[in-house]
Amino acid sequence: MLYNLLRPLADHFILFNVVRYITFRAGAACLTALIVSFLLGPMVIRWLKSVQGQGQPIREDGPERHLIEKKGTPTMGGLLILFALTISTLLWVDLRNYYVWAVLFVTLGYGALGFWDDYLKVTKRNTKGVPGKVKLAVQAGIGLIAAVWITELARGPLGMAVTFPVFKEVALQLGWFFPVFGMLVMMGASNAVNLTDGLDGLAIVPAIICAGVFALIAYLVGNRIFADYLQLNPVAGAGELAVFCAALIGAGLGFLWFNAPPAAVFMGDIGSLAIGGALGAVAVATKHEIVLMIVGGLFVVETVSVIIQVFWYKRTGTRVFLMAPLHHHFEKKGWAEPTIVIRFWIISMILALIGLATLKIR
Repeated sequence: MLYNLLRPLADHFILFNVVRYITFRAGAACLTALIVSFLLGPMVIRWLKSVQGQGQPIREDGPERHLIEKKGTPTMGGLLILFALTISTLLWVDLRNYYVWAVLFVTLGYGALGFWDDYLKVTKRNTKGVPGKVKLAVQAGIGLIAAVWITELARGPLGMAVTFPVFKEVALQLGWFFPVFGMLVMMGASNAVNLTDGLDGLAIVPAIICAGVFALIAYLVGNRIFADYLQLNPVAGAGELAVFCAALIGAGLGFLWFNAPPAAVFMGDIGSLAIGGALGAVAVATKHEIVLMIVGGLFVVETVSVIIQVFWYKRTGTRVFLMAPLHHHFEKKGWAEPTIVIRFWIISMILALIGLATLKIR
């Protein structure tokens, strides 16, 4: 909004020339989202406490200490993230860019699904929420619409292709199956972040790290000069997604202020589903879906641990892990929550560095 208002004035007032630069607007979006989170956080938490009463229902089959330490903590803190992210993005992005609208569509659509899920959990006082098949169907519908939209925007030889890191000449043409692939990327990322969100601060920091990496990727592939120099596949218009990712970083940092142990509020499905979907949509738009699997490797491992646990238990009646997802396994082994969280953060940073290295190794 501010870009579209101030950009025409740049020819008359040199001060407004800064809005032309994505780097400036990305920094401004990050700071705006952070300030909005700080200002609204206490009010949102008080409101959530007043309407939820007993807070988020705690799994009875989970780690025993959760029933004591986390009882009464309100959920749906993702509302704060989505509000700060949306306001900041709309303020600083070029509103004529359809990539941003496609990513916002996924973010807010998955956020609405998460709100519905959290609402049912809180009102019915159980951990079931929206039935799994319904949740997957809604995710698939939103993801498919967005994937078709992004495919239409990315016209050209790579519009329906999957590119691979390191191998600059390799591109797998999927034809009209590409929207289905894009849908699966968004669904997978959304559910992976959701499964990881089980300890204070555990999911939001890796999500911030992923957003930082993809802010850089979006900026580079959206700039023809940088893309050619690094031998990346250019995506015209994708640079504006750097502003969105920067806003996500600011909103995530603002939420972390209140979610740091001991958490004053939990993210809830409204936050985790939306953030995962957003990262998946950005990855599809920038043609870096495989890199998302590397940078978001922590989310992948958490998801795989659940798949292995369920598969093996159905086959043999025994468990591979003491409890899934993986972070609960370490809790059962006696690791302190801050130890698990910080070590998982470190792993996420290492994976981010590996993902960034693929931008140069060709």
